[in-house]
Amino acid sequence: MRVRFAPSPTGALHIGGARTALFNWLLARGAGGRLLLRIEDTDRERSTPENVAQILDALRWLELDWDEGPIFQSEREEAHREAVAKLLETGRAYRSGATAEDVKAWKARHGDERGFRGEAEDHGAVRLRVPDEGDTVLDDLVVGEVRSPNRSLDDLVIARADGTPLYNLAVAVDDLDAEITHVVRGNDHLTNTAKQLLVIAALGATPPRYAHLPLLHGPDGKKLSKRHGAASVQELRDAGYLPAAIRNYLALLGWGAGDDETILSTQQLIERFDIAGVQRNPAQFDEQKLRWLNGRYMRQLSLAELTALLEQFYGRDGLAPAVAISAEKLQTLADFWPLVGFVYDGPSEDPAARARWLDGPGKAILAELREVLGGVPDPFDEPSVEAALAAVVARRGLKPSAVYQPLRVALAGRAVSPGIFETVALLGREETLARIDRALG
Repeated sequence: MRVRFAPSPTGALHIGGARTALFNWLLARGAGGRLLLRIEDTDRERSTPENVAQILDALRWLELDWDEGPIFQSEREEAHREAVAKLLETGRAYRSGATAEDVKAWKARHGDERGFRGEAEDHGAVRLRVPDEGDTVLDDLVVGEVRSPNRSLDDLVIARADGTPLYNLAVAVDDLDAEITHVVRGNDHLTNTAKQLLVIAALGATPPRYAHLPLLHGPDGKKLSKRHGAASVQELRDAGYLPAAIRNYLALLGWGAGDDETILSTQQLIERFDIAGVQRNPAQFDEQKLRWLNGRYMRQLSLAELTALLEQFYGRDGLAPAVAISAEKLQTLADFWPLVGFVYDGPSEDPAARARWLDGPGKAILAELREVLGGVPDPFDEPSVEAALAAVVARRGLKPSAVYQPLRVALAGRAVSPGIFETVALLGREETLARIDRALG
C-alpha cells in the first residue's frame, strides 16, 4: 500500500487536514506500507515557505512521520508538461481559445446539462477531450459508487495557454508517478475525482482506489470553523493538548473501532484502523470531549512525566510540588497555571470572591485561622494543617466551605485552587501567614 498526504500550504494545518494525515498514516503503518508527503504548492500567491514550515511542524508535533518527501508539486512541472504533450500528441487533448463567454454561449445553444465541447485550434488553453458516451464511475471506499455522465462534463482545461498545468492534471500525474495505491482525502475533493479519473484514463493508466472522508462539523452541526474553538494543530498545542490524545480523538471522528472503546493507544489504532469502518456522514468535533479525553491521558502519566511536560510548556523549572497537588484537576497543560500560578506569582485579584468570603463573617474566621495556623507544631505538613483546620470547623459548627473558602481566597486571591490542606502545606507557614495578614489588612 502506498498512500499520500498532500496539503496545500495556504495556511496552518487545520484539524480536518490533521485527521486526513492521521488516517493515511494509520493505513500505511498498519499495512506495512509507505506514506508520501506531497506539498501542493501551485498556488504561488498563498503558498509560502512559512506555511510549509507550519505544516511540517504540526505533523512532527503530532508524531506523524512520513517515508518519502516532502515532494513539492511546483518542482514537478516538467513531468506535468510532458503529460500534457503526450495527451496532445495522442489526440486526447486539444488547444482551444474558447473563453468563459464562449462556453456560456455554447451551453445556451445546447442546454446547461450538456458539457462543453470545443474545436481544436492552434492556440489557447489545453482541454482534455471528454467522451460523450458512458459514465465516469468512482467506486469510492467510503462514499460508494458515484457516476458522472460524460455528456454532462465539460472538456476539462488541463493547462493554461502558456503551458502551465492545472491542478487536476498535476494531481493525477503525481499520483500515477508516485504509484499511489489509495488516495484518502476529505470529501471536499469528491467533485474533482471524476476529472482526475478522466485524465488518468486518457493517459492509459490504472487509477488508485479512492476514499473520501466525511467533513468535520461542530457540535451545532455546522461546518467546523474558528467559532467552535481551536481550528489548527498549533492552536491545539498552545491550548495544552497532548499529541497522543489528539491522535486518539481524531481517529474516532468518522471512524469506529467496532466497539464502544474510547481510549485507544496509538498502537491499538494502527492495529485496528480500517477504511471499511469510516462512516459516510459528517463527523462532529467537540472540544469538550477532547478536553475530557486529554485529561484521561494526563492522568495516565507519572508525576515526573507530567512535571516535565508542564515545565517545558511553561518554560519554568521547579514545578513538581505544585504539579503534585493539582494533577487530578487538570485536563490540559494550559489548565495548570490558572490553577496554581498564585503559588509563584502571588494571589490574583477577584473582587467578587473577596466580597463574598472576606467581608463580614469571613474576616473573623480568617483571623481565627491565622492564629490556629501560627500555632501548628512542626512539621507544617498536610496532616497537621488538616487537623488544625478541621478543629476550627468543628468548633464553629459550620460547613467546611464556610471556613476553608475565606482561607483559599486569602491565599489564592480567588475561590478556586487545589486542595486547601495541600495548598497551605506547599506555601509553608511563613508565606501562608503573610498572605493572611495582607488579606486581613
